[in-house]
Formats: sequence, structure tokens, C-alpha cells
Amino acid sequence: MKKAIVAMSGGVDSSVAALFMKEQGYECIGATMKLYDNEDIGVDREKTCCSLDDIEDARSVAYKLGMPYYVFNFKDEFEKKVIDKFISTYEAGGTPNPCIDCNRYLKFEKLMKRMEELQYDCVVTGHYADIEYVNGRYMLKKGKDLSKDQSYVLYSLSQYQLEHTVFPLGKYSKEKIREVAEKNGFINAKKRDSQDICFVPDGDYSKFIEQYKGKTYPCGDFVDKQGNVLGKHNGLIRYTIGQRKGLNIALGHPVYVISKDIESNTVVLGSNEDLNKKSLTARDFNWIAQKPDDKISCFAKTRYNMREVPCVAYCDGDRVVVEFNEPVRAITPGQAVVLYDGDYVLGGGTIE
Repeated sequence: MKKAIVAMSGGVDSSVAALFMKEQGYECIGATMKLYDNEDIGVDREKTCCSLDDIEDARSVAYKLGMPYYVFNFKDEFEKKVIDKFISTYEAGGTPNPCIDCNRYLKFEKLMKRMEELQYDCVVTGHYADIEYVNGRYMLKKGKDLSKDQSYVLYSLSQYQLEHTVFPLGKYSKEKIREVAEKNGFINAKKRDSQDICFVPDGDYSKFIEQYKGKTYPCGDFVDKQGNVLGKHNGLIRYTIGQRKGLNIALGHPVYVISKDIESNTVVLGSNEDLNKKSLTARDFNWIAQKPDDKISCFAKTRYNMREVPCVAYCDGDRVVVEFNEPVRAITPGQAVVLYDGDYVLGGGTIE
């Protein structure tokens, strides 16, 4: 009998993923990753995922399914690989995507190591994505429910990880998953999806960073493209590329953050048109498909919730250059660019 570790967050998706694996005859254990103490991030325990409530919900479902259930303490790794990187990316002028790092370093690195230690066969998650074996390679595919598709945050998976991962929800809609949960009497059938970054549940990134680091970030100048001073900003970490709201500056016409300069501690403002760019360079690129020798035509996403746009991509040393057919708005350093061919993920990397 094959054995699976099911990553259980306490939410409805991972709970139904566990049910589906049991129905397929797998011997399963449920595992919740303990990633931080709520006191460390300055929030009440009820307000965030990975709380005691979530652990109890996951335990309840595991008990109902007759599965052993464990909580694995990965706090040190989460702090080092996710929180510290989140802060350092903001400090360097970028805008991070910590969910990608959490998938990469926790779910599919630490949890897979635990899978190997226990001599289990696979790690199972409730992601809306799919895996297919095509022409000798494991390929990551979009989930059938495109409104929930999570392939964008999974681009870093290696061939080994794809071989030992199962996404049971890939062929289902969210509505169907809730139906299944309700039919099986799961305590979390109607539980709402968490929208925020788990360790910043109120969405105030700058407040979190200042609390966590115990420091404040200096004010500086808003400037235009020519370097003329337009006003004062409240610290670089409070701004991201494309931002219009919350600038607290009145110039008689709309302005947007178009870049940030760490050395001069300035935020450059410009027009909406100034945000349009025709190319980007990405580092730490992971090819899921075979690495191309030449230029390829494909589609790209530079943010999780944007539509894909046509482009040409090619390798330039250890970087990947993406050139868009039409200008793309608010390309942001620190975010991910992910390349697609139809439903298949070709690969992805971090925008420089």
C-alpha cells in the first residue's frame, strides 16, 4: 500500500485532498506545519492561519478519516527562509512573494525530507494545480478551476519533487470541493479562504517589518524622473511599484510609484504610462520543461492575479530575459515571472 503525508492547513482544500487520497487506497498521515508563534508576529491567535483553531480543525478532519495526525515544528526554517527573506527584499527595494518561498522551502523541501525519513511515497497538498508525465518529464499544469489555479506559486518544483507530489484537487472546482466537504461532515466545509500573507494578517507590511526588526525606516524624498523633489515619503518599505493610493501627495494629476532608489532613499513618481515596460530579466530561474537552447514564444504572468501575455523568452547566462509583445504594466522586482505554454508551466524565476 502506498503511503502519503498530507499537508493539512486546517482549511477545506487540504481536508478534501486527504479524503481523496484515502479513497484511492493510500495509507495517510496528516501533518500541519507549525511556522511561527502568533506572539512573535504580534497578532491574536484567532486572526491568522496556522493558529490553534486551524490545528484543531485539521486534527478533527484527520480523526474523522482515521488518520494519524502530527504537528511539525518548522519555525526556525520559516523565519530564516521566508520571514527574513520577505524583510530583506523590502529593504532592498523589491516586493516579495513569501507564499512562493513557503512552498519552495517548507512544503516541498522540509516536508519532503520528512517524507523520505518516514519512507513514505509522496507529499499531498490542496493546491489547485495538476501534474502530468509528458515525454519523459514531469510537467506542472494549471488547475481545472482557473479562478483558483495556483500553478504560478509552484514554479520552483524540481523533477524529483513533482514525481513525489500529488495535487488531488487539480481536476475539480472550488464549489465541488466545498460540496464534498459538506457531504462528509467536515468541520471546515464553509470556512473562508485566507486571503492575506499568513504572518501579516492585517496586510500592514511596513508595521510588521518595523515591529519585527524593532526599527523605523527613514523618511526621504518623492522625486520625478528628472530628480525634482515633489514631497516627502514615509520610508521606502511602504511603497511598491504601481502604487497610487496612500502616497499623500497632491500634484493635481494622478501619479504612481515607478521606481525606488535605495542609495538616495528616494521614491520616483511618474505617470501611468511610465509603468509600462517591454522586457524584464529574471534570476534563480527554474525550468520545469526542458531548458531551451534558443528563443521561445510563450506566455508570461508577472503577478499571481494577472492574465497571461504573449512574449519571447531566452536564456542569457544564468538569467532569463522575457520580451513582451505589448508593454506590461508595473513589473515589480522581487515578484515572480512564470512562463506558460497553454496549460503547462515552462518555468519561473524572480524578477530583477
